[in-house]
Amino acid sequence: MDLLNALRDIVGDGGVLTGEDLTTRAADWLGLSTCQAKAVIRPRSTAELSAVMQRCHAVRQPVIGTGGLTGLVHGTDAQGHEIQISFERMRSVISVDPVGRTMLVEAGTPLQVVHEAAAAHGLIYPVDLGSRGSCTIGGNISTNAGGNTVVRYGMTRDNVLGLEAVLADGTVISSLNTLLKNNAAYDLKQLFIGSEGTLGLVTRAVLKLYPQPLSEGTALVALDSFDAVMAFFAHCGRRLGGLLSSFEVMWQSHYELIAVNSGRHNPPLPGGHGYYAIVEATGTDAERDEALFAQVLGEALEQGHASDVVIAASKAQRAAIWGIREDIEGLFGALTPSCTFDVSMPIAAMDDYVLKLTAAAHAEWGADTRVVVFGHLGDGNLHILVAPRPWSAEAPHKVETLVYEPLRALGGSISAEHGIGLEKRAWLNVSRTPEEIALMHTLKAALDPLGLLNPGKVLR
Repeated sequence: MDLLNALRDIVGDGGVLTGEDLTTRAADWLGLSTCQAKAVIRPRSTAELSAVMQRCHAVRQPVIGTGGLTGLVHGTDAQGHEIQISFERMRSVISVDPVGRTMLVEAGTPLQVVHEAAAAHGLIYPVDLGSRGSCTIGGNISTNAGGNTVVRYGMTRDNVLGLEAVLADGTVISSLNTLLKNNAAYDLKQLFIGSEGTLGLVTRAVLKLYPQPLSEGTALVALDSFDAVMAFFAHCGRRLGGLLSSFEVMWQSHYELIAVNSGRHNPPLPGGHGYYAIVEATGTDAERDEALFAQVLGEALEQGHASDVVIAASKAQRAAIWGIREDIEGLFGALTPSCTFDVSMPIAAMDDYVLKLTAAAHAEWGADTRVVVFGHLGDGNLHILVAPRPWSAEAPHKVETLVYEPLRALGGSISAEHGIGLEKRAWLNVSRTPEEIALMHTLKAALDPLGLLNPGKVLR
């Protein structure tokens, strides 16, 4: 029997997309490309996906899992001989345990839906990304997504208690643990978190929830030197302690491009400062926490760390501040064609790294080349966009060399939170030793000996 007909028997007619249903599907979040796969298969359950993978394994059919298509490293690109697995029909919040503070969800559930389901029980799922309306839990797990609150709550792997995955041959690994403490041998879920669908396809997950904060303070702070940024971060850590939930920094290159000059926002603070930090603190006592937040920011001004401060007085003002930081469409619109990066390094190394990168880019292409920097500074993560002018086909590799090579000496990472995909595969040795990469190949060979799951991604 033809493979697609066999798969149609498993998932139903609506579960197999071909022809125009396929070629009109977007392959990326900006809609700049369309799906090139042989077919898109949309299972409705773990059992259906298991049966699909058994059929694909029998005929050595390569398979690529997809989520909300918000990734930036070409981790879900498919070619004409490959099949995509979409989890768009597996998007249910199955259950919430408000006492144990856990939630069981299907892989296709959008992150925002998870946030809303937790909020209905007075809880939060703390992983938060600008793409929350589109990205899915399965995609977040696949890439070990980070986001805006890592400084307090950690990455996705810190907030997943258990999961279920289907291996390349259709075997179901169901480890839907709900316990905070479970040391019963290997923690198998960690094999699948961050492995970008190369070791197995996650179908369900148990998420860790937290009590909903009763207070929320958000401020935009202008700073004139990187020494001031570091001193201010240390000050916030000392004075706010566990209340500090976000510490984001936009270099002047980012803030003035998006907030001041784009016409897309009303800038809460004027341009002209070297750095702009978004500081957020959440707690359990609104009156006390609000007073402490204002006091901490006042102290920063008095001590000369901060040059100007605006505290959000409403949810609308908070949204306006975060809207500048999360306006990725504005960045792409202003800088395309450009190269985008997601790197991490020790905070103390960031200023020198950015200065040298900017100087190197200008030396290579001239002063018209833009280098825009922003990121989750509190957890050592920078996002960088470099727009060489004039653009050429050789520009991306040259920029990658300028961005990645200095990370070797810094002990930095070529991927802080976006994954490796195809785009960063050639640079993996910057951040991983030969022995580590060899062990990764061993794991891949053990779990997917035929190389059917997301072939070519992460590892050669």
